[in-house]
Amino acid sequence: MTNFLGLRSWEDEGMAPDRGHRPATQSDVAREVGVSRTLVSFAFRGAPGVSEETKQAIFDAAKRLGYRPNAGAADLARKHRSAVGLYLMDIRNEVYADILSGVRIALPQNRNRMILSVSRSVDGVDPGALESLIEARVGIIIAATLLDSDEHVREMAQIVPLVSVTRPVEGVDSVYSDDAFGARAATEHLLNLGHTRIAHLAGPAHDGHIVRRQSYEQTMRDAGLTPQTLSAQDFTQEASERAAAELLDAADAPTAIFTHNDQFAMGVREAAHARGLSIPGDLSLVGYDNSRTARLHGIDLTSVDLHAVELGRIAGEVALARLNDPDAPMADRRLTPQLVVRSSTAPPQ
Repeated sequence: MTNFLGLRSWEDEGMAPDRGHRPATQSDVAREVGVSRTLVSFAFRGAPGVSEETKQAIFDAAKRLGYRPNAGAADLARKHRSAVGLYLMDIRNEVYADILSGVRIALPQNRNRMILSVSRSVDGVDPGALESLIEARVGIIIAATLLDSDEHVREMAQIVPLVSVTRPVEGVDSVYSDDAFGARAATEHLLNLGHTRIAHLAGPAHDGHIVRRQSYEQTMRDAGLTPQTLSAQDFTQEASERAAAELLDAADAPTAIFTHNDQFAMGVREAAHARGLSIPGDLSLVGYDNSRTARLHGIDLTSVDLHAVELGRIAGEVALARLNDPDAPMADRRLTPQLVVRSSTAPPQ
């Protein structure tokens, strides 16, 4: 059996002896090797004072006996919580899978447990997902992306230390990409191609999650043009397809659409195809995230790369630093996104 971190248990290898229903303990391992239980505990905690030869003998015996350390109990014994909770707003969006990959790069193997919780709400608001991590007694939460107000995020961080990913929150460790810069680059790219009827397909408005919309609107006004923003009802591709249909059926239909993310861009593609519109011949399209889908042949979506894997990796490092030093200054790590131009954009006909 493989758990959600992709690890196989020693029992799966057929190495655990028959002790009835009683699981192996550190005392069993100690008797097997001929050392004290304290030395076994030191070996599994990575504490100094255990030779490499003895440590290997302990690990080999534990594998034979089917012993697995109880990380939660170890935390209680040390009066220190080492588990890292990871909250993802939308597992349907590839960008969060990339953030997860980055976090896993940062966490040392066999050192910190990672407990995953995903929002079950299509609008990205699910307080229960965060509460489940708090109840699991994690030492810190990496949250990507929280839609709560800054004040509420700070309140949560008083309960459990928190790293906010993809949006900055003053007074909380934050790792994010400069969305204002990215949205401006996307909009200016379409303006430079000669488009004047540029629409923005935004997600539902939430505190801390409207910077891309604001930057697009300001860039349009700076160019002397009227912004045309429409919000999808939720963060699903189906919702973006319905909103795109409304834009494309309007009398002043846009010649270009900049979407909140790549998943929304796929909804626009579907709506355009249903109306016999070609991309980029009839409609230029820019997404955000530079997901794997954007890079597929036949899709070739112009998109803003927010460096999701790097965001996750840095967030993991910040989380470990906070666990090691709870009183350290708050981290504020901002990455600069990059517009990746592909064949989904062209001058208007």
